[in-house]
Amino acid sequence: MSNTRGGSTTLDLAPLLDSSNHSDDEGGGGGKDISSRSNGSHSKELRSGSFSSREDRSIYLKKVGSALFYGLASFMITVVNKTVLTSYKFPSFLFLSLGQLTASIVVLSAAQRFKLVSYPPLQRNTFTKIFPLPLIFLGNMMFGLGGTQALSLPMFAALRRFSILMTMLLELKILGVRPSTAVQVSVYAMIGGALLAASDDLSFNMQGYTYVMITNALTASNGVYVKKKLDTSEIGKYGLMFYNSLFMFVPALALNFVTGDLDKALNFQSWHDPYFVVQFLLSCVMGFILSYSTILCTQFNSALTTTIVGCLKNICVTYLGMFIGGDYVFSWLNCIGINISVLASLLYTYVTFRRKQAPDKQTHLPNTRGDTV
Repeated sequence: MSNTRGGSTTLDLAPLLDSSNHSDDEGGGGGKDISSRSNGSHSKELRSGSFSSREDRSIYLKKVGSALFYGLASFMITVVNKTVLTSYKFPSFLFLSLGQLTASIVVLSAAQRFKLVSYPPLQRNTFTKIFPLPLIFLGNMMFGLGGTQALSLPMFAALRRFSILMTMLLELKILGVRPSTAVQVSVYAMIGGALLAASDDLSFNMQGYTYVMITNALTASNGVYVKKKLDTSEIGKYGLMFYNSLFMFVPALALNFVTGDLDKALNFQSWHDPYFVVQFLLSCVMGFILSYSTILCTQFNSALTTTIVGCLKNICVTYLGMFIGGDYVFSWLNCIGINISVLASLLYTYVTFRRKQAPDKQTHLPNTRGDTV
């Protein structure tokens, strides 16, 4: 019993409760209660464990699904672009990139109007929030199309694998992601195969090689910065796609006008050919789909995985490209180097998607920062 300063008395029941608990423990009377608490705690752990397992499966499906979607989109746009630029001899890859920017703006604007997607409205600091992604996005698109036009698809596919090494180094520097030994071995094997193929490229084109290497650097930067902006910016993936295209439309139009590509494209003689028009429009729409699939794959996986999947689709592009475009010149050394690079791509795929995925403790969405790729 304890006295309060106001003169009233209150009962202190703590000693009695403690004594009751001790006697129950010693006499065994509390065994049932303890057991029930233990069973309740155990059942909670089981329920939590099964929920975590379902979450892990969901995350794994998102990882694999987004990677397959990106690979298919990347394959389709490479083939369509090659057909438009080489088979039909369309004179301007700059004008084609302008068409892809236009398609992205129109599709996303319509989707937001019909409430299919949402992204924040344009503000004064929007460009600052997503910089330098618009510049990287435009450069990657233009130089990628330029390389597609200038090189055969097998050689283009082999040289594109340099972007993997660049992405791996940038992820280590910017995101703190350290690749495993198996990943490094597969990446170095891909680069070695590409170098071997390039050493005996009978259709060597210096301009095409330059375009592809610039595209490799921009692809690596794009993947890493998209991951960073998705983690830190409230604009979201649809906002990134829309504002990247919106901010770069006027510079792309000005570049087409200054270089004379606008006139060459508008005066192209095959505009009356419905097959060409369909493939040109398909290329423009596929540019939007590729942008969406790139961001989706980067969000659920990592920048390096997005880059490697983009190169994996080149397995199909490599062999199909020997028949599409008609600009591939066969040599044994070149063919051996290309196949080494392809096999190394398969090795990386096995290492990446067969390893056990550890769940992120902070969020149900995968986070590559600090993880081993």
